[in-house]
Amino acid sequence: MHIISSKPLSLSTLRTLVFEGSDIVLSDEVVQKIQECRDYLDQKIESTSGPIYGINTGFGSLCDVRIHSENLTKLQENLVRSHACGTGTLVPESIIKLMLLLKIKSLSFGHSGVQLETVNRLVSFYNNDILPVIYTQGSLGASGDLAPLAHLALPLIGEGMVWYKGIQTPASEILSAFDWTPIVLQSKEGLALLNGTQFMTAYGVHSLLKSFKLSYMADLVGAMSLDAYDGRLEPFNPLVHFVRPHNGQIKTAIRIMSFLENSESMKQSKKHVQDPYSFRCMPQVHGATKDTLMFVKNTFITEINAVTDNPNIFTKEDEIISGGNFHGQPLAFGFDFLKIAMAELGNISERRTYQLVSGLRELPSFLVEKSGLNSGFMIPQYTAASIVSANKQLATPASVDSIVSSNGQEDHVSMGANAATQAYQILENVERILAIELLNASQALFFRDQKTSPFLTAILSSFRADIPKVIEDRILHDDIKKAINFIQTLELENDVLFD
Repeated sequence: MHIISSKPLSLSTLRTLVFEGSDIVLSDEVVQKIQECRDYLDQKIESTSGPIYGINTGFGSLCDVRIHSENLTKLQENLVRSHACGTGTLVPESIIKLMLLLKIKSLSFGHSGVQLETVNRLVSFYNNDILPVIYTQGSLGASGDLAPLAHLALPLIGEGMVWYKGIQTPASEILSAFDWTPIVLQSKEGLALLNGTQFMTAYGVHSLLKSFKLSYMADLVGAMSLDAYDGRLEPFNPLVHFVRPHNGQIKTAIRIMSFLENSESMKQSKKHVQDPYSFRCMPQVHGATKDTLMFVKNTFITEINAVTDNPNIFTKEDEIISGGNFHGQPLAFGFDFLKIAMAELGNISERRTYQLVSGLRELPSFLVEKSGLNSGFMIPQYTAASIVSANKQLATPASVDSIVSSNGQEDHVSMGANAATQAYQILENVERILAIELLNASQALFFRDQKTSPFLTAILSSFRADIPKVIEDRILHDDIKKAINFIQTLELENDVLFD
């Protein structure tokens, strides 16, 4: 059981929640904050006659339209219904669950004015794996992730669709099955639910967790390729990196050196003086990605532990302030940096694959005996090259774009949601590229008389249990699929990923 409290959520904690599937509960402190904020807002509405944005006014460019007190619930319900206009592909269930968790966390700070009942219902959805059906398209990444979060909120009022036990089911049926009544939204609640960056941050958490693992795998597979290519270890000497002390560069060199410790192949004399950049410069390239990941991690951890709706309610200061905490510019930049950094891991990986199949360093052409009769690993490199090219297109920054909406009231947006879904696709692609390199490196090592390191031998032993040496041509789609699964299922501890 994880307790939602004022303590910040870390990436390690989020990873544990994602993979262990622990239930959550609100702490007493959080319950008190939520209730106090709601009580304050109710009293404020009773005691003031002036307009308060989103509470007794319309939304966006309709902010000057006053709403009578008897229509405040209707206002919030209309907001949820009208904004539920997402389209495109379905958001993965794992990301929807993260959206629920992060929305609960944001509301838990007691600056949003929601009912305790509303937050508790979100907690129940999370704990029972009742996941609103959400679509990838519809958010500009600025006024909050409006369309996706509207779909997240619909089931609270008994509308929309949810995933339950893997089946799309009307929310009304699920509420009946659990003997729950629809939430009657009070003033400000619809806005609190729809304003926020939880679509982007959920994709951000997913992307970071995957990126850190792929960063580790790039080092691992790259070390395997280096040994398979009969590469040199000198470029990884710490002396080289301490005089250019980028943290990621140093970490990469140390990690690859540890992977190759006691490799017989590395100990033999080399005929060549230097290796191509894709091998020799792994510390510099992989390391730059690591440093970028740390920046992006800090950005997203800040956002996850923040209040991102509007207006914000400050009970002690007796202030209700309409601001712009829903604007996704920090996240848009983070995703764009992440896209570029991770695309480069795929880029350099494909170059190592190209070198392995080129018939160099006493390796057979396309890593197969009787090449010509057999094409061997010719076409997997094509596949990797195709994916790399696609990543270059996806890595184009989304954050440099903007478009006017809401009759000019919302005249600058971040496009962070587009960057989020692009990052998701890039990471899927990088995983495939690394899987192809792993296949090639494994195959190349079959042609070496000398043994690789004990560590890599253990990894290879597990890998080759499902993917034996290619003697003659076979359907390599199946091997690529198995290699992807190997990367996905390889278990790594938090301290290995986030050290």
